[in-house]
Amino acid sequence: MDLLRKKTVGVKYSNNSLNRVLGALDLTMLGVGAIIGTGIFVLTGIAAEKYAGPALILSFIIAGLACAFAALCYSEFASMIPESGSAYTYSYVAFGEIFAWILGWDLVLEYGLASSAVASGWSGYFQGLLAGFGIHLPTALTGAFNPDKGTLIDLPAVLIILIVTFLLSRGVKESAKFNSVMVVVKVAVVLLFIVVGVWYVEPANWTPFMPYGFNGVAAGAAVVVFAYFGFDAVSTAAEEVQNPQRNLPIGMISALAICTVLYIIVSLVLTGIVPFNLLNVKDPVAFALEYIHQDWTAGFISVGAIVGMTTVLMMMMFGQSRLFYAISRDGLLPKGLSAVHKRTQVPIVSTWITGILVSLFAGLVPLDKLAELTSIGTLFAFASVSVGVVVLRKTRPDLKRGFKTPFVPVIPALAVIFCVYLMLQLSSFTWKGFFVWLLIGLIIYFMYGYKHSRLNETKPDSRRNSSTA
Repeated sequence: MDLLRKKTVGVKYSNNSLNRVLGALDLTMLGVGAIIGTGIFVLTGIAAEKYAGPALILSFIIAGLACAFAALCYSEFASMIPESGSAYTYSYVAFGEIFAWILGWDLVLEYGLASSAVASGWSGYFQGLLAGFGIHLPTALTGAFNPDKGTLIDLPAVLIILIVTFLLSRGVKESAKFNSVMVVVKVAVVLLFIVVGVWYVEPANWTPFMPYGFNGVAAGAAVVVFAYFGFDAVSTAAEEVQNPQRNLPIGMISALAICTVLYIIVSLVLTGIVPFNLLNVKDPVAFALEYIHQDWTAGFISVGAIVGMTTVLMMMMFGQSRLFYAISRDGLLPKGLSAVHKRTQVPIVSTWITGILVSLFAGLVPLDKLAELTSIGTLFAFASVSVGVVVLRKTRPDLKRGFKTPFVPVIPALAVIFCVYLMLQLSSFTWKGFFVWLLIGLIIYFMYGYKHSRLNETKPDSRRNSSTA
């Protein structure tokens, strides 16, 4: 049994392909769309009150550094292997099939949970906006199944997921155009918060700066790394990018840089306006403006949060559908998931299956206790990709690299150290849940994936694409 069989760069194992229509600006906008959302509009308050206090800025810097080091490693892989699948595909080339499956199955969990959690957050903001106009949904339709609260299904969450799924099914270029408009709106709203809020900052609110010590800062960083997850989703679009060797690194690194700067400034202003112990609310940014009696601005912020989480949801579901497409095309999942629509060139089956599954989770299952699972899987993927860069530098130095990670092996080593350190800050419940999910994945692999893998075929299609070494 060959569990370490590897894919060859440039060899196609399927005739299906996607339409290359995205440029560097599209990717940057997709990245910003995926990153700025739940992290800045929801997690800032929770992380400040529970973990870091005013030192939240340090949590974002630590998480940002971990992601920056990982992004440099992702960029080398993306320029070398411009195919869908992100960390899954990279691991298939660097480590072999069993490790690729583990990474792919890990990312299925992360994208699915992240999408469901974002949809639930979107629902909360949307219901708050409706309440401002005196509109209240029946209690049974306002939240996930909970007999004690009388809720049966989170209807707004289900509806926004189905709307986003429909948009994604229309074609990636159309989705990117919609996303770009939404990104401009929400970045403008974030800048509005900064411009209005900076005049109300009270430096006294930054004291004590580190109320829970450095352990609190580190725990906060492990939580807010979720806020950076979106740059990974950019790499899943590799097969739909024009000149991926150049545009993918530009898109990922630019998006990460823009968002890190915005996170740091918002954290400073937020904790400067409101004492950190008051920030454990579902809408901390809007709450801060209400706290200083800027209610009209708070209304704009609420709208911006809804817009922001819509784009995050779009990119998370985009990444999930491309991941299903890539794994299916390799034979490890049923081949129907890699079917591509002739007109839109979109993996239509995986897009709608993603939408249905995510809507079921968001509509019926409370996900608050599972939020950390998104972070642990993300960090695991980042660390694995970083190791893969070093491995391929040794085993395949001949491969064409449009972008090279600088200072190898120092940068990959720093990425691994940061990621593993942050993983160790997460709870035992999170680790147990993570291992249970991976165990389920291994059962599926040995019962279906190994037998149906395309690498079992002796003569894969040898036509090569532009990434051929």
